[in-house]
Amino acid sequence: MTSTLPAVTTPKVPAQRTPVPHTGSTPRTTPSRLRTSRADLILCGVLLVVVMTVQGWNIADYPTLSDDEGTYLAQAWAVQQGEGLAHYTYWYDHPPLGWIQIALLTWIPAALSPESMTVGSMRIVMLLVSAISAILVYVLARRLWLPRWASGLAMLLFGLSPLSVVLQREIFLDNIAVMWTLVAFVLAASPSRHLWHHFGAGIAAAAAVLTKETMIFVLPAVLITMWRHSHKDTRKFAITGAVTACVLIGLSYPLFALLKGEFFPGAGHVSLWDGLEYQLTRPGSGFILDQGSGSYGVLQSWLYYDRVLPLGGLAGALLLLITWRWSVTARALAGPAFTVAILAVVALRPNGYLPAMYVIQALPFLALVLAGGAASVAHGVLRRWRDGEEKEYVTRARYAVAALLVAASAAYVVPRWYDGDRTAVTADANAPYRAASKWLATEVENPEDTRVLVDDALWLDLVHAGYRPGLGVIWFYKADLDPAVTKTMPRGWKDIDYVVASPTVRRDAVDLPNVKQAMEHSTPVATFGKGEDRIEIRQITGSTASATGTAGTAAGGDR
Repeated sequence: MTSTLPAVTTPKVPAQRTPVPHTGSTPRTTPSRLRTSRADLILCGVLLVVVMTVQGWNIADYPTLSDDEGTYLAQAWAVQQGEGLAHYTYWYDHPPLGWIQIALLTWIPAALSPESMTVGSMRIVMLLVSAISAILVYVLARRLWLPRWASGLAMLLFGLSPLSVVLQREIFLDNIAVMWTLVAFVLAASPSRHLWHHFGAGIAAAAAVLTKETMIFVLPAVLITMWRHSHKDTRKFAITGAVTACVLIGLSYPLFALLKGEFFPGAGHVSLWDGLEYQLTRPGSGFILDQGSGSYGVLQSWLYYDRVLPLGGLAGALLLLITWRWSVTARALAGPAFTVAILAVVALRPNGYLPAMYVIQALPFLALVLAGGAASVAHGVLRRWRDGEEKEYVTRARYAVAALLVAASAAYVVPRWYDGDRTAVTADANAPYRAASKWLATEVENPEDTRVLVDDALWLDLVHAGYRPGLGVIWFYKADLDPAVTKTMPRGWKDIDYVVASPTVRRDAVDLPNVKQAMEHSTPVATFGKGEDRIEIRQITGSTASATGTAGTAAGGDR
């Protein structure tokens, strides 16, 4: 005898629908995936071409090559050559993941043409980072419920601001860290809300911090975005998984130092502890609003290139935070708004150190909140009365006001951005560097036996010209600060043949005894450029190096 169990039917549970914030006049459905939305793909593709054209045109010649760019590229070169994590002693100033990624980005062009591994030519690889970041800004805007036109506006604000064009061209760790941070936000705001998306957000956040450690300040905003976009039934798992992934990957850096015996200070080796202590106790640049401070000078340099994105984005973020409780747009953009607020608070430390590239970390989020504010204003101006049809002249008046606001904004922004971007695509700020590099490659006999102090912007140029890396061509800081270099210079500055006195070298020589003495006991044999931006090649008095100094001066001149 067999018994038959009654059939069990599972009651149908209606599918849960995600609440849909909107900034348009009518409710919108969940934005479709970009890979299947033709309108989004076309708009994003067209805007990407515009942004990449402006950012890529004249990229090697503007802005002026910086010592930081040269340092990161030289460290990437050392990784490629198997020389270690840096071209000198790696002292845990930054996690190495940033220039390891640069090494990967430049590996193929460096393999095809080794002499092209210089700062100017390798800037081209930053276009790939900028392109990915611009696309991620658009995707994140759509996932934060901005309408299509506002998402395109965010992409243009991020990509075409003269401040963005200048800073995103440069080989900075911050640009790569921002890309990973945007990946974390995009995954945290995933509409499908898969757990692996949130785990991926944690991994991307860890990659951002290991690329540039200051991105750790942005992690709370990533968690806010994840909290708002995760399902309440799986939220605990999502947050726990993301935090665990981030922490475990982040711990790989101190574990690396521990396994090498370089976590704690000790005789005869560098340490992670000393590196952290330096970063936390390094001399500050003053309060950002104190007109006599270095931080104020950095702020003015940002505003010199663009006032619209920094000031407009900051005002937009503050407005969104104030109206968070009753504004749908403010709640949708909570993550970017908190990011801007956190970075602003860090910059306002009374005596913190504020580097010029710090603003890079805020650029995409300034663009998002500014575009979100524009969408909110447009919605407020164009929305219809709730109680029914409105008179035709009222509708026309609303569109007239909207058109007037757009025209006024364009009249203010376009001329300023046009001037800044025109400079970026036409000016040649690096002619003195190229001329100095050529002079040292052609006018100095026996470069393999010559010692030259340079900033890192020229270090790889001279390595390719035949100077010995590390001990022949010397990054000028190391002549005083690296024992591995100073022990090869028993006579100090007298063991140096030339100093390439770029603006960076002249500025910092005052705190470096060997460099300062070399500058004081040298005479210029070639000068390129004029004024504060000039580059002088100075031969140490009594140097035994063979060089055609007088001919070099005539050939170089003031350019």
